Amino acid sequence: MATPDRPASAIQAPELITTPVHLLRMSGLLGVVSTLAAAGTLFIPDVLSGPAVMNGSARGTALVVLFAAVPILAGSMHATRRGSTRTLAVWLGVVAYLTYNAVMFCFATPFNLLFPLYVAMLSLGIFLLTGLAIDAAEVGRGLSDSRGPGWVAAYIGVVVALNSLLWLRGVASAVVADEPTSFLDGTGLTTNPVYVQDLAFWLPVMAWLAYSLVTAPRDRLVLVAGGLVFWVIEGFGVAVDQWMGYRADPTTVWATAGAVWLFVVTTLIGLVPAWAVLRQLPRSRE
Repeated sequence: MATPDRPASAIQAPELITTPVHLLRMSGLLGVVSTLAAAGTLFIPDVLSGPAVMNGSARGTALVVLFAAVPILAGSMHATRRGSTRTLAVWLGVVAYLTYNAVMFCFATPFNLLFPLYVAMLSLGIFLLTGLAIDAAEVGRGLSDSRGPGWVAAYIGVVVALNSLLWLRGVASAVVADEPTSFLDGTGLTTNPVYVQDLAFWLPVMAWLAYSLVTAPRDRLVLVAGGLVFWVIEGFGVAVDQWMGYRADPTTVWATAGAVWLFVVTTLIGLVPAWAVLRQLPRSRE
């Protein structure tokens, strides 16, 4: 009802908290670039000139990017634009996946005509991931009573610890070997980009999120959910690239049928904590 000092035209409904427009535009561009990079990797004959297993693995990653990650990116972006909090976490997770695998396209495939697309995908991923993380933190600070299950922090901590120990064991063995790069024989690589990005960034970030889930669960709950979604998509992606790599070269030690099933199982397990945290988030960010 209008009042003498406030006309009816000045009365407005509560404003919906929305994601900044520049993040939506950047995400759309990331989707286009990722589609072109993945389609070229998957369908252009002879664009990859590495060993058969690595070519197959790269095409497996491209398959997941094209037919899983990009559609999830589009769907989560659209739902978040309409005010969903849960899909903001999914959006963050799928952008993390695309950023992670842009690094793999840039450094785990021989230089080729798609390199500019790989770099553009990486650049957009980094900037969008940063912007979404800031937005997710802002949304998290506005949550009232949302709290993630305590066991999820333990789950993240165990996965981070096991991964770190496994990678550090490989690094330690390599650096004291007579030929430090001998562990890369058969890959065509001069270093391991998985070791680099996992140890330098992704594992420390997930460890920080596990700690945050205990000390500041409300503020960073959206970020935790995004990290868990990233792990789920990445686990599925590794299962597919192992399958494609094994099909390309069944004699290699770099891709095995056993690894395919291992990552299928770990992905299914990862769905449980991801869903548990997503359920704690409100449906809408009004």
